[in-house]
Parts: sequence; C-alpha cells; structure tokens
Amino acid sequence: MNDAIKRLKLVQKRIEQACLAAGKPPDGVTLLAVGKRHNAVKIIELNKLGVRSFGENQLQEALHKQQELADLDLQWHFIGTCQSNKTRAIAENFQWVQSVDRQKVLNRLSSQRPDSLQPLNVCLQVNIDQEPQKSGATPEEILQLAALAHGLDNIRLRGLMAIPRVTGNLNEQHESFRKVKALFETLKDEGHDIDTLSMGMSSDLEVAISEGSTMVRIGTDLFGPRES
Repeated sequence: MNDAIKRLKLVQKRIEQACLAAGKPPDGVTLLAVGKRHNAVKIIELNKLGVRSFGENQLQEALHKQQELADLDLQWHFIGTCQSNKTRAIAENFQWVQSVDRQKVLNRLSSQRPDSLQPLNVCLQVNIDQEPQKSGATPEEILQLAALAHGLDNIRLRGLMAIPRVTGNLNEQHESFRKVKALFETLKDEGHDIDTLSMGMSSDLEVAISEGSTMVRIGTDLFGPRES
C-alpha cells in the first residue's frame, strides 16, 4: 500500500468515525482535497483513488494545474482570498468559490461568469470569531450577502465556509462551529435553499462534523508535506 492510499484511508476513516458519532451517514460529509503547493501528479494519484473535489488557494497555481489536468473530470473549488482583479479568471475556471465575503466580489463573479457555464456555486465566508487578521464577513454582513446572491442569475448560493480561531480548548472549538451552524440555519429559515457547510480541517474535522459540517478541507494529511 503506497503512501497516498494510506493517507486517504486514514482521512476517510476519521470522517466515517466522526459521522458515526454524530449520527450521520458515512457519505454525509464531502472530502475537499486542498492542493496548495502540491503538484499535478499528486492530484492525479488521488483522483485515481476516487477523489474528485479539489480546492486551491492560489489562482495562478490553480490555473496551471487545470491546464495540466484538463482531461480529468475534476471539480475545482477556489478557497483563497477573492481579490477584485482575479474575479474574472475565477468565474471562468472554477465550479465553486468558497471565499466570497464582499458585495463587490459577488457582483463581479456573477457578471463575469460565462453564459455557457452553469451558475457558479458559492459559499459565503464568515469570520465567525471576528479575528482581524482573517478574511470573512461578519454574521450581519452574511445576511446581506445572501440576499444579494439570491437575486443574481449566475450565482447559486450553496452555504457557508468558515475558518474558526485556532484554539486548544475543545469547548471553544465547539462553540465556534456551533455559531456557524446557527447562522446557516438562520439563512435556511429566511428561505435560502442551501446545503453546504464547509468547515473543519485536519486538526479539527471531528469537532466540525459533530457540529454540522457537510464538507471538510484537508491538505497535508492527504498529500503529505508541502513542496517548497
């Protein structure tokens, strides 16, 4: 058994066990493989093992990989900071964007999405702990962004993404994820047809799943050490 298979099986086992503990079906959480600074060969290897969804933080790196892997049926998620000067390339080359936190970006993604493509799947990024060094909208801004997204023809609002504060306190971890889930439920109560709660990474996926995550974003635990 090679290293890629071992890493994937370990991550899948953690997800399955977390789902079981939370009373969810084993396939109730999507695995998003984060390929930052990992080459196309590693993506091909994981894809052969059944992984289809890949997330990228850096636009130019992602576009290069997409060219190399154009013959594969992959689902590309942009999870990095959405700068205004990058929205056209993002709108044209990704199926999902998980890091929308401003009205300007949301409008540009919609207007720049080619009509030949399906509407862009969008998760709004919430800075749930309001950390000044992190991207993301406040919960109040999320409600406004969701209302805007609802009226844009080339946007399909799918849910929320969050990166809660790093803490060794288990109760604090649960509380942060719980607040994201509560905001998610508020959006649903307001009539938004959403289904995706992207939260949880290698260090905290069990806590995230226990609090309602439907997608976890895993990098090093899947790919191994990052390349310099």
